[in-house]
Amino acid sequence: MLKEIICAGFGGQGIITTGILISYCAFETGSQFTWYPSYGSEMRGGTANCTIKVSDEEIASPLAKEIDILVGMSGPAIDKFVGSIRPGGYLFVNSSLVKDKTYRDDINVVMVDTEALAKEADNPKGANMVMIGALVKHTGIMSLEGTGAAIEKYFTEHGKAKFNEANQRALKIGYVKC
Repeated sequence: MLKEIICAGFGGQGIITTGILISYCAFETGSQFTWYPSYGSEMRGGTANCTIKVSDEEIASPLAKEIDILVGMSGPAIDKFVGSIRPGGYLFVNSSLVKDKTYRDDINVVMVDTEALAKEADNPKGANMVMIGALVKHTGIMSLEGTGAAIEKYFTEHGKAKFNEANQRALKIGYVKC
């Protein structure tokens, strides 16, 4: 099972962190993975994306021409990568910022109001956690429990355990409400 994922949006939206967390979840479950970030020199407000591959077999290259999943946190990011989604793949749209767009008929589109759900989870900076929850629910590439445990372990190991409770709330609300 090889899954190719691109997370894309503006700098400051947690795009790179989202990619790291998906990769870390793969690592924690014993899967093979690659993570390839790309971002503008200006970072916050500039463009950011990363390509993640997850597989139960060795991965030859971190690059992807066709993807199974696009996490699109901004309109320009979606416009740039939507054509790369394989038929039957998934497009996760940050509907807090991206509205009134029409998408291809041959892909699964999941609208996620990340800002409203992050606020509901009392984690206004947790939009990316909400999106990960939605991704886990719809794609099944990871379990909710395993993802939650891996995210908690990652933040604890990086001296950011104070965010664990809020991140878990945002992750779960993304899973339940999307």
